[in-house]
Amino acid sequence: MANVNDFPFKSLQFYATAPYACSYLEGLEARSQVATPPQLIHAKIYSELIRVGFRRSGNFTYRPYCDHCQACLPSRIVVAEFVANRSQMRAQRRHSDLTTNIMPLQFIQEHFNLYHAYQQSRHASPLDQDGEHTLQDEESQYREFLIHSQIDSYLVEFREQGILKMVSVIDAVSDGLSSVYTFYDTQDPHSSYGTYGILWQIKTARELKLPYVYLGYYIQNSRKMSYKAKFKPLEALIRDTWQVLPQSSQMPPLDPESLA
Repeated sequence: MANVNDFPFKSLQFYATAPYACSYLEGLEARSQVATPPQLIHAKIYSELIRVGFRRSGNFTYRPYCDHCQACLPSRIVVAEFVANRSQMRAQRRHSDLTTNIMPLQFIQEHFNLYHAYQQSRHASPLDQDGEHTLQDEESQYREFLIHSQIDSYLVEFREQGILKMVSVIDAVSDGLSSVYTFYDTQDPHSSYGTYGILWQIKTARELKLPYVYLGYYIQNSRKMSYKAKFKPLEALIRDTWQVLPQSSQMPPLDPESLA
C-alpha cells in the first residue's frame, strides 16, 4: 500500500473498517480503508487517491484493506493502446444509433426508474412485504451513492429514439475518466449496453487526450468483475505498481493470498 502520510495525503485521516462479508468472493471477509474527512477530498486530491487504488461511492472514499486477501486489483484501460476485439466492435455497431446527453449530477425520476429495474433484474433481491419502505430506502441509497459527489462528476444519458436505455455516472480525474456506475435496460437479450458504455468512455477519453479509463476493481475469480480483462491492455495496481495484466486466457486461477 502507498504511504498515506505522503503529500498530498497528510491533511487526511485514514481508518480501517470492521470486517464484513465480501460481496464478491463467497466465504471471505473484507475490510476497507476509508479516507476522511470527505470535505477535503476535492478533485485534485481524489485524482491522487485513485492512482493509489482508492474509489468512491458518493462522498465515501475507500480502498480494499483485507487481512488475508488482495484479490481486488485497481484497474484502468490504457486508452492510446486499446484496440477493440470483434465482440466489442459488434457492440459498437449494434448501438451506434444511441444518442448521448451529458449533464450535471441530479436526481431524475426516469433515471431512478431505470436503476430500480436494473437492480431487480441483475441483483435480484425481492422486495419484502413492506415494499414501499424498501423502494424509499433504495431511492435514498441511490441519491447518496450516485448523485452526491464533491469532485468533478457528471451523468451521461444514452437514448434510442428518445427512449432512455442507459445511464453512466462518470468522474473526471486529472489523468482520465473514472467509471463510477452504469445501469441500463436489461429487457433486450441481444443488447451490449455495458460494453458500449465503456467503449464510449474510451472514445471520450481519447478526444480529451486523457491516458486512462479507470474501471474500479478487477477480481479474476468474480464473474461480476472479471469482464474488465476483455478491455486490453488493462493495467492493474499490484504491489503499488501499475502493470499490464497478462492475457486472461493465460492466467491461472487466482489464489486470493498470492498477491500478499
